[in-house]
Order: sequence, then C-alpha cells, then structure tokens
Amino acid sequence: MQATHRLVSDDSKSFVSIEEGELISYIKNGEELIHQKGDPGWRNSDTEMFPVIGPTEANNFIVNTERGEAVQDQHGLLRELSYNELDKTEHSVVFVKTYKKNSKVKNSKYPDKSIKELVFWPYSFEFKKRYELSNDALKIQFEIAGEKGMPFMLGYHPAFKLSGNNNEIFKFKEEQLTLQNILDVGSIAYPALGANEITLVKANGYNVLIKTQGFDNFMLWTEVPNMVCIEPISAYPYTGGKSLDSGLFMECGGVDFFEVTISMILV
Repeated sequence: MQATHRLVSDDSKSFVSIEEGELISYIKNGEELIHQKGDPGWRNSDTEMFPVIGPTEANNFIVNTERGEAVQDQHGLLRELSYNELDKTEHSVVFVKTYKKNSKVKNSKYPDKSIKELVFWPYSFEFKKRYELSNDALKIQFEIAGEKGMPFMLGYHPAFKLSGNNNEIFKFKEEQLTLQNILDVGSIAYPALGANEITLVKANGYNVLIKTQGFDNFMLWTEVPNMVCIEPISAYPYTGGKSLDSGLFMECGGVDFFEVTISMILV
C-alpha cells in the first residue's frame, strides 16, 4: 500500500496530499488545483524529468556524454527510481532518490512503448524533493547533489485541473495564449522561454501563479481540455534535431538548487 503524506497550512485552509513523492492534491478553501489520477489526459499528477528532457527515440535512445554513451528513454531515468522519505513536519516533507553511476534501471515503458528494457547514466547523483506548505503557497524545492561537471537537464512536470470548457488563458512576460493554442501544438508542448513565472487564468475559482528559480523556461502540454501540464524546464528540447544538443545541458556544480512556488490568487 502506498504511503500518503498530508500537509496542512497554519490557517487550516490549505491541504496537500503526496503519495510516494508525487503531488496528488492541493486544495485551498475547498478548491482542488491538481489534476486527479484516473481523469482523462494523463495517468499521473506530477513527476520530474532528469537527467534529460524530451524524446530520445530518434537517436536510438542514446545520449552522448564525456563518459561515453548513455541509454535514456523519454524524460530520463529519475522517474524509474523510488523516493524515500527523509524528514516530515506538519507543514513540510522531504524525499530523496539516489543513483549509482552505470546502474541498470528497468524501463517501465518497455516493451509496450519502448524497445529499451534497461536504462542507465554514467554519473552518480542524489536528488532531493522538498514540499513546504504555507497559508499562501506551496513551495517545491529540488536539490541535485552530483559529480561536478555532470551534464543534466531538469524539468518539473505538474498537471493542473481545468474546467473542461476550453476557456482558460495563460500569461507570461508580455504574452498571452489560450488553452486552444496549447492543444494545437500537440505532443511537442508549447514553449514559454525566458520566463520565470506564468499565470493560469480561469473563468471561475482561483487563478494559479507559478514562480520559479533556476529554470527560466516553461513548456505547456495537454491533449484534453480538463487538464494542463505547466512545466518549469532548464531547456526546451524540441529543437528538431535527432539527438539532444549539448547546449541544452547544464553542468552540475556539485550541489544545485531549483525552486517552484505555486500560489492560488484571486484577481
């Protein structure tokens, strides 16, 4: 049976539920923010993309590094690892995933959606995910402790609940787009580059403000009108090339930090 953690804000008006490290619910004043498993659109409610973002099939699932070729499926192997709980309070909880370099990991996409049964990465790392709930927001922090110089891409992939009426809009920088704009782009996701915050504007209920540190880009994806994934990313991977360009990767500095803050706002 999966363990579910429940966080409560000081004013007892906000509640967060986390299952095996996955954000499955964020409720404020009775309004659910997060896409629910089992509803149309996506079988998850949140996940992380690491150490790569985007598809690798076109390059036979090979990612080139200074330590040779690695085998990665779409969005990386981190999601194939299990979180362990490190610490918990009424308002916060910390999880960790640990990987030893070149360890073979079973690919859950095999054999139905991939020809690669096992994936691996030639660098060791420790990946921490911390949730902290306040009266006003949910803060999610990521800490990557890895070998210096390790190449990586990082993306956070939460799914938000929508009305199903295709009437939501999205604002970032000086731009505004509709849900239909995102639907029209399809599987490659809509790029919102050079932005560290984005607002989901709804016809009814709370609007959602997402602010980030360390990512500086978003991509937005959905194929249905009842949910949308608003994904902070370190780089947008759908550049048209067969392989992931080396310029898309960051270099690990030993310990790197990233942050996402999700707020419900009334406008």
